[in-house]
Amino acid sequence: MRKRLGTMVSDVLRSVFKKPATQLYPFERKPAPVAFRGKLIWEPEKCAGCMLCVKDCPANAIELIVLDKVNKRFVMRYHADRCIYCAQCVVSCRFKCLDLSDEEWELASTGKEPFTVYYGKEEDIAFLLEKMARDNAGENASCEE
Repeated sequence: MRKRLGTMVSDVLRSVFKKPATQLYPFERKPAPVAFRGKLIWEPEKCAGCMLCVKDCPANAIELIVLDKVNKRFVMRYHADRCIYCAQCVVSCRFKCLDLSDEEWELASTGKEPFTVYYGKEEDIAFLLEKMARDNAGENASCEE
């Protein structure tokens, strides 16, 4: 019994003066590895609206909403909570307008709202959100009657 107690005390004393073996995250951060698959990034000015990314996404995490195809007005709705980060959309994109970030990868949240991301021009996103709000208000009014 004494032998075990002596061994335990010596282990405790040795551990007190050792440097911790773990990383002190989030205070000490290491850079993400090369080719890390983080948050989806979309460049709307390169997009032609072919929708290959939408068709090839196995998780249905991408929606491309066409406002005006002739003038290349698109809004991409990205559901980060559905995404499996397989990069199939990046591979499928012929116009190289999609990429997975190696800098934005801390995507945890306590609510569901941050997981739906809208990409596009600010005025196009505002137009789409207003239209969706009007449509939802119309549905609620017809349900109350």
